[in-house]
Amino acid sequence: MDLQAFLRENVGGPEDREVRVSGRFAEPFVVRGITEEENAGLRAGCRKNGGLDGVDADRYLARLAAACVVSPDLENAALQRSWGVMGAEALLKRMLSPGEFAKLLEAVQEVCGFDVAVREMAEQLKNGSCKATKNSTTPTTPCMNAASGRENSRP
Repeated sequence: MDLQAFLRENVGGPEDREVRVSGRFAEPFVVRGITEEENAGLRAGCRKNGGLDGVDADRYLARLAAACVVSPDLENAALQRSWGVMGAEALLKRMLSPGEFAKLLEAVQEVCGFDVAVREMAEQLKNGSCKATKNSTTPTTPCMNAASGRENSRP
């Protein structure tokens, strides 16, 4: 095994991807993948009951989508003002229909490398089958592995 292949300068990052969520928008959305470090930060802010009851799936998915959208600039004050909201997550929820949001999330899932459908992951998060210990930083990882037949709980 060549260690050089794993050095940061030799590893390419995920490419941005254009996503047409519907014909309503003249331009496509552009999404990027995030690191697990960024993802863990998003999940940590979405814990329920001190982290012991899993993750608020709706909040997590909204935060994930907002973190991955490169264009349009969801932090742009004029864009938020035009839709009458403050914040990137609120903007996406106001701008997109449920189907458009689902389409955007599917693209986000792909660029982030998830191997479980976002809908399935959300259901696991909602029904509590993803449990985390109080010190766990990755409560969804076992759930994502469940689809491949691996363990669905943390030791």
